[in-house]
Amino acid sequence: MLPVDGSGTGNREGTDPCASGDGAAVLDELRGAIGRYVVLPSEEALTAVTLWVAATHIQSVLQHAPRLAVVGPTKGCGKSRLLDVLHETVHRPMMTVNTSPAVVFRVIGKNPPTLLVDEADTIFGPKAGDKEDLRGLLNAGHQRNRPAWRISGPEQKPTSFPTFAMAALAGIGDLPDTIMDRAVVLRMQKRKPGERITPFRSRHSVPELNTVRDRLAAWLTPLRGTAARSVPQMPVEDRAADTWEPLVTVADLAGSHWPDQARAACLAMTRSEVLQDEQTTLKTRLLRDIRRVFDTEGTEVLRTQDVLAALIQDAEGPWAEYGTNGLNAYHLGNLLRDFGISSANHRFDNGRQAKAYTRNRFLDAWARYCPEPAELAPGHQPRRTASATPTGSLPIGPPGGPARAARAR
Repeated sequence: MLPVDGSGTGNREGTDPCASGDGAAVLDELRGAIGRYVVLPSEEALTAVTLWVAATHIQSVLQHAPRLAVVGPTKGCGKSRLLDVLHETVHRPMMTVNTSPAVVFRVIGKNPPTLLVDEADTIFGPKAGDKEDLRGLLNAGHQRNRPAWRISGPEQKPTSFPTFAMAALAGIGDLPDTIMDRAVVLRMQKRKPGERITPFRSRHSVPELNTVRDRLAAWLTPLRGTAARSVPQMPVEDRAADTWEPLVTVADLAGSHWPDQARAACLAMTRSEVLQDEQTTLKTRLLRDIRRVFDTEGTEVLRTQDVLAALIQDAEGPWAEYGTNGLNAYHLGNLLRDFGISSANHRFDNGRQAKAYTRNRFLDAWARYCPEPAELAPGHQPRRTASATPTGSLPIGPPGGPARAARAR
C-alpha cells in the first residue's frame, strides 16, 4: 500500500500543500457534489464514482483504464444526468454520442480524454453494424499498449492508433461481457418519491462542478509520478484488481478514511456483480427448462400455472426451493422480464380464460441465450442431464426481499 503522511495527502513531491489542497477534503467535496445531483444505488457506488472521476486525472500514468458501466432497466434512472456531472468533473471529457470513430481514434494519445458514451446499448446492439470501430476501441482501450491498426493517409499505409482511455458508458440493460468484466458497474434505479436531488442547472451547476474539478486536478497532477510507482494492496484479484487499482491508488493518495472506504466499496460492488452473474445464470437455466416444458407438452400455449407445476415437479431443478414456498407466478414474471417475455390473457378451447405464456414469445431469447445443440445422429436419443446451478444459495423471495438485502447496496 502506498504510504501516506499524517495529513492523508501522501507525497506531494515538493508541491505546496496549501496550493494543492488536502486530498481527502477534495474527494469529500467531490463526493458531496455528485450526491447532490444524482441518486446512486448505494453509498459504495457513490464512493466508486468519486474515485473513478479522480482517477481520470492520473490516467496518463495508469496501466489500466477502468470503464464505468452506468446501466439501468429503463429510461429515467439518472444515467444521462450522471454523465452530465461527469462531463464537468473528469479530465478532458469527450462525449461520443454522435462522434465519428475516426475522430475518437485521432484524439486519443499520450494524454487521453475521458470518453463519455450515452446510449451505449445502441453501439453494442444488433443494429450497431456501422459502429464496429467504436466497439473495438472501447473493448481494447482498457489496457495500455493495445493499439488499433487501420489503413490511413493518402498513401494508405498501416497506421497504429492508441486506444487507451478511461470511458463511462451509459445504457439500458447490461452491456456486453467484454465491457462489464472491465468496469465498475452502477446499476441505476428510478428515484423513490422521498429521494430528492438538486436540479442540474448549467448556469449554476457547471461552475460549481468545474471548481471541484480544478481543485482535483491541482491536487493530483503533481502526484502522477507517485501514482505511477504505487502498488496498492488490493482486496480482490485478477481482472477486478486491474479495474479497481486506479481507484484504490487515488484513495491511498488521499489518506484519511478513503483507503478503507475504497476497499470496502471494491469488495461490496465486486461481490454484488458476482451475485448478479449467478442470477443471470439462473435466468438462462429457466429459459432452458421452459423450452423443455413446451417441447414435452407439444403445444404453443401454456397456462402460467401449468408452467409453474412442471418446473416445480422437476426434481433436478432449483425451482421447488426458490423463494419461500417455491417458484410462483410473480417470481416467474420477474425472472423473464429482462428478456422481454410476459404472460397474457388467453382463451382456451374450453372457453375459459387464463394467464398463459406462448412459445413464440420465447423464440428470440432461446436463440440468443440457450441455442439448440446440434442435432444428434439418427438412432441416438438425447440424454437428459442436470444443468449446473449457480454457486451459492438461491435468492430468497422476490427482488426487494432478503435476496436483495444479501447484496451490497
